[in-house]
Amino acid sequence: MMPLVLADMGEEAVIKRVGGSPEMKKHLEDMGFVAGGVVTVLNTIGGNLIVKIKESRVAISKEMAGKIMI
Repeated sequence: MMPLVLADMGEEAVIKRVGGSPEMKKHLEDMGFVAGGVVTVLNTIGGNLIVKIKESRVAISKEMAGKIMI
């Protein structure tokens, strides 16, 4: 298991666990970041990530990506 920030660009990964504060966890789950979900890193800009989750493109901070374990 490793944080999403370490994933290679273009590689599909399965989310194993979502951590963080209850508020952050809820926010990430509302965007589709749930255990068992598939996420693909499309790009990185200044440490922040643009990812594809559930057929949508979402920008998340490096801090949030560090809480998503793949």
